[in-house]
Formats: sequence, C-alpha cells, structure tokens
Amino acid sequence: MINLDFSILQWSLLTVCAMFIGMSKVGVPGISMIVVPTLAIIFGGKASTGVLLPILMMADLFGVAYYHRHAQWKYFWKLLPWALIGIGIALWVGKVVNDELFKNIIAILVFGSIGLMLWKDRKKGTDFFPDTWLFAASMGILGGFATMIGNVAGPVFAIYLLAMHLPKNSFIGTGAWFFLVVNFLKFPLHIFVWKTITWNTLTIDFILLPAIAVGAFLGIILIKKISEKTYRTAVIIITVLSAFLLLI
Repeated sequence: MINLDFSILQWSLLTVCAMFIGMSKVGVPGISMIVVPTLAIIFGGKASTGVLLPILMMADLFGVAYYHRHAQWKYFWKLLPWALIGIGIALWVGKVVNDELFKNIIAILVFGSIGLMLWKDRKKGTDFFPDTWLFAASMGILGGFATMIGNVAGPVFAIYLLAMHLPKNSFIGTGAWFFLVVNFLKFPLHIFVWKTITWNTLTIDFILLPAIAVGAFLGIILIKKISEKTYRTAVIIITVLSAFLLLI
C-alpha cells in the first residue's frame, strides 16, 4: 500500500508531473517522458505505473475534448488490435519480474523512446515507412508493450502516425483518442492483475486533477510560444538523467 504522507518536495514533484501530463495531452510533444522516471523514483517501478495511469486517463479527456473532431479512425483501428497483443505480453512480463528489474525495463524503454524521438527528428520529411500491415503490427505491438510497462508509448505511435503523413491536428486528435481508449482498457488490468491501483493511489490522482487542468491550459498557450528546439533539448536532457537514476 502506498503511503500518502509525502514531503513538500515530493508533493511539488507530483504536481509538476501532473501539469506536464496535462501539457502533453494538448500537443506539447515529449514532455511527459520526464514524468515516467520521476514517478518510478518516488514510488518504485511497478507501483508508479498504477499512480500514473489515472492521471493519464484524466488528461486524455482534456486532449480528446480539444481535438476530438480531427481523429482519423482508419489508423486507430489499424493499430488497436496489435497494441492489445503488446499489452498482453507486457502484462505477463510485469507479473514475473521483480521491481528492480521492472525499473530497469522502464529505464531501457525511456532510453529507446528518446532514441526514437531523435531519429524521427533527423528523418523529418523523409518518406521511409510503408503503409503496410507489417509496419502497423510491429509499431502496435511495441507501443502496446511500452504503454503497459511504463506508459512511454508516445514516441512509438508518433512515428507511425507521422509516417502516415497526418496533418498536425489529425495527428494529435488520432493520438488523443487512441490513448484514451488504450488507457481505459488498461485500468482494470492494473486493478485486478497487477494490483497497482488502489484507493490510496486514486486519492493521489484526484488531488492532482487541478494540476492536470492547469497543465492542459498552459500547454495550449505555450505550444504557440516556446521554441520547440530549445524545449525538446531540455526535455531530452532531463529525461535521460532521470532514467539513469533508475539504473543506480
């Protein structure tokens, strides 16, 4: 059971994490990557996924509310069945490994996701992926595994949606709906299989709800004003350092 008796520093970190999640769901790319290792350091690897998931679910509602009309459902249905297979694989892995190894897997997934973000940036504008079932299957399974183990599937699905040449609003809208559905499907698995969601963790999540809303509001404003290059560089540096702490 997770204790609610946190220090001021820990509550501050949780509040910032919730704000970052809110910002990420309205189109600020990559910023949620910082949250994953931070929560894993505070709560432990597996337990942190149960704390984070309801925060993501609440933030998903903000993202869908803002971009719901722009979803491209063809790509949603191409990915979903394969993502469910990836989630099933991750569900089994999470049952058989200890927490130390679980944190190491999260760290590796974070590093891999950062690598995918950097690779995607270098290949921007290049038509290097085919629109085939094999590509959708591989991205779906990898993304499903990453979202169940560490809630770090964003870069995987971003690569798929970018490869489909979706415009900005369609890209965000399709991703918003996809993660809303996937995260709500994961919710009972965390309760009944991994047992990482309890009344205590839900209490933490509801306390952080206002921070999610503030983050979503700030994200809508900041995405129009901040230099993406500067922002992404800062996110990557902080995230890599946080992931290294998981391996110590």
